[in-house]
Amino acid sequence: MAAFGSARADTVRPVTGGASGALPFRVEIDKRRYLVRLEGPASPLRNPHQYVSMRIAAEAGIAPRLHYADAAEGVAVMDFIEQRPLGGYPGGRRALARALGEMLGCLQATPPFPRFVEYPDIVARLWAHVCRTGLFAPGVLDAHTDRLARTRETYVWDPAGSVSSHNDLVPRNILFDGERLWLIDWESAYRNDPAVDAAIMLDNFAASPELECVLLQAWLGRAPDDALRARLVLVRTLTRLYYAGVLLSAAAAASGAAADADLSVPTRAALRRAIRDGRLTPGAPETKRILGQMFLASFLAGGVPPGLDAAV
Repeated sequence: MAAFGSARADTVRPVTGGASGALPFRVEIDKRRYLVRLEGPASPLRNPHQYVSMRIAAEAGIAPRLHYADAAEGVAVMDFIEQRPLGGYPGGRRALARALGEMLGCLQATPPFPRFVEYPDIVARLWAHVCRTGLFAPGVLDAHTDRLARTRETYVWDPAGSVSSHNDLVPRNILFDGERLWLIDWESAYRNDPAVDAAIMLDNFAASPELECVLLQAWLGRAPDDALRARLVLVRTLTRLYYAGVLLSAAAAASGAAADADLSVPTRAALRRAIRDGRLTPGAPETKRILGQMFLASFLAGGVPPGLDAAV
């Protein structure tokens, strides 16, 4: 392989737990560990800019060091990060929120990633797919469709202000090595509205007004004004519907359940108890469907979504 020359691998082990379709392997050569990520040849459905974005982020020190990348063949080789739980970040949640905000500011200050799609358009296309899956009875999703239409009418963004964006800043894509944070999995990366990554981070890492303030202050280098806060409320409706679409699409693809007229959902605490007690299995279609419906409830009513942490 071009990344290693004639060096022989001492060990090669698959890495489990990822949510993408790529095949990652941990490779050890001369006591150094690498992650070899195999995605396969390019397809029309793949974001064509993920490897360019990954390289820019690696050069900025945000992503692990990149040793080799071939976008046409879908192969990347990077340093392997021995991760530790985010819950063990020194200083607790407040310090983690600050570090995440600072990382987001660094990401958005890099040379801009290539353009790909307009975020409201991809949310709308994903939602249209959910409506065609047959997961829900006719009319059940009409209020959500109407809310999306109103949000798109209100949403105004000048693409000239777009910045480098990861677009999937959920816990599984943020690694802590015991000293610092790294961003991984750049499949959704392209130039976007800067509020999108901020909105995703807030819903996953800032469960209180205090943590929101810490994260936003670290991101901006100043306190957010009322206009930005109002914009984040608008953008969070889009990001919440996006994740509802991702989860419900996955549930539909793996389930033959009949159309449902019930959109009731458990509380966050009840969901975690069900997972802890073994009544729900992380990653199972039923769990994804429940999570998707919880994101739908958040999209429609404005409450806090369940988050996408590793336990879920």
